Amino acid sequence: MTLHLPTGAPFSVAQQTWLDGFFAGLDLGRERYQGPAATLTVDVLFGSQTGNSSELADQLAAGLRAAGLGANVTELDAAGVGALTSGSSHVLIVTSTYGEGEMPDNAEMFWEELNAAEMPRLEDLSFAVLGLGDSGYDDFCQAGKDLDIRLEQLGAKRLTARVDCDVDFEDEAAEWISAAVAAVVADAPAGAAGGVAPGAAGATAAAADKPAKSKWNRKNPFPSPLAATRRLSAEGSAKEIHHYEFDLADSGITYAAGDALAVLPVNDPELVSAILACLDLDGALAAEESTLFETVLKTREIRTPGKDLIAAVAEASPDGGLADIVRRDDRDALDSFLWGRDILDLFEENPSARFTADELLGLLRPLQSRQYSISSSPLASPDRIHLTVASVRHSPEPGARSHGGVCSTYLSDRIADGDLTGIWLQPNNAFSVPEDADRPVIMVGPGTGIAPFRGFLHERAEAGATGGNWLFFGDQHRATDYIYEDELTDLEEKGVLTKLSLAFSRDQAEKVYVQTRMREEAEELYRWLEDGAYFYVCGDASRMAKDVETALLDVIAEQSGGSENAALEYLATLKKEKRYVRDVY
Repeated sequence: MTLHLPTGAPFSVAQQTWLDGFFAGLDLGRERYQGPAATLTVDVLFGSQTGNSSELADQLAAGLRAAGLGANVTELDAAGVGALTSGSSHVLIVTSTYGEGEMPDNAEMFWEELNAAEMPRLEDLSFAVLGLGDSGYDDFCQAGKDLDIRLEQLGAKRLTARVDCDVDFEDEAAEWISAAVAAVVADAPAGAAGGVAPGAAGATAAAADKPAKSKWNRKNPFPSPLAATRRLSAEGSAKEIHHYEFDLADSGITYAAGDALAVLPVNDPELVSAILACLDLDGALAAEESTLFETVLKTREIRTPGKDLIAAVAEASPDGGLADIVRRDDRDALDSFLWGRDILDLFEENPSARFTADELLGLLRPLQSRQYSISSSPLASPDRIHLTVASVRHSPEPGARSHGGVCSTYLSDRIADGDLTGIWLQPNNAFSVPEDADRPVIMVGPGTGIAPFRGFLHERAEAGATGGNWLFFGDQHRATDYIYEDELTDLEEKGVLTKLSLAFSRDQAEKVYVQTRMREEAEELYRWLEDGAYFYVCGDASRMAKDVETALLDVIAEQSGGSENAALEYLATLKKEKRYVRDVY
């Protein structure tokens, strides 16, 4: 068998050339060696919240198999620390960071086990870690850093240096994959690279059964026509929620209920002009492959200030309030100071901070796509993807300039039906309807968190699923914020929506939330769980998701008659069985 890179392997031309030569050498060596080839199987473990780490883990496994090694790809929680103590001698980890430096949902239990006092030493283990994150956050790639340090503390041998990838991760990730594969091959027993380990052929075949990877991605988004839009929240609502439909046309994009859609926005041209005017910069100046104005408009983040820009403004205005906070390294004070402010605010408040066009472009982070949970099902809408998006608007103080979300106001204010928008699919295999159509489903999605559950309900209806469907939904006021009311009523009447629990927080003196309804329905909720129900949560991560989990633990403890620890163990079992799943942001 001649070794070669699989089609679509994530390597540059130079990397492919090096690996082709490397594999050719392995082939020559194998021809000279007539005995049975030794084999090595590598455990590729991943922690992923949105699917990027999972995709990179598959690419890493493909690179290992191309080198004649076996590769098993597993979520960190599913693998457990047993993969380190009694599994492969070589482990490669790819993980994103979620929230404030936390592990993604499918890596939490693994991290708890790894940190346990009774965790054994790992001197016989060789490892490497790839981290994904966003440098705009203080805890950039913290999950990857934590895993890397902890494994070193336990005596494991690092095969290659950890790499911390920013939001534009593709190139750095490809280089790390190349280095990691080469390091494993170099570290493997003589003859190990060149045979296919038991199970590797099956894994390769399974990978071949997966749908072909779409050509549309962040570097090559599909120009989708906006097919339809309508406002969902009523006049008088404190929120502005819209329904959007994107035409998939001849893109070949296929999706599943529960997936996310990445949308590449364009900045507000008025804000771009105001920033350049504040800095006395001419937008017509040549910059990169266009003008300065167009470059900032389409390729740079101008809403949330990044670390480099904050540091530069503080240095240029040493007597300002921002500089004082930066000198004190007070993270909470900085978060408070930046809340509601954008880049124009910083320049206006620090007039001595002035930069050339090249300096400005170097300080601004690349403009990123925004990901939204898909609110449709391919069974009901195969040619269009639906989104449910709240337009973000606020003013730091009464009468001040209005600030808007980059993508949400791009969709609501700056494109019209028929306009083309760059999109690509972000699969989320962990957040999907149960394969067993008889299983009951509990869905908690207040506000725009209802999005994927609208897709779930249409999916279950079209598939003729027999399992019960229970939705917890709410917002501020029923009269103005009950989005998709007609659809939900229709699904109730048709028997698709078995139970609907509503919580409109400000329609009465005492605020009522979805977690309030959960506690009120504790007995039935626990019975559904005991009957094998899947429990899904979508929406705000900072408060709602945490409050819902607390309520769920209270329900479990109360109805089972067990302790708090017993409730935690019950919840851990739900996680291991993939019956407690979150899509929170």
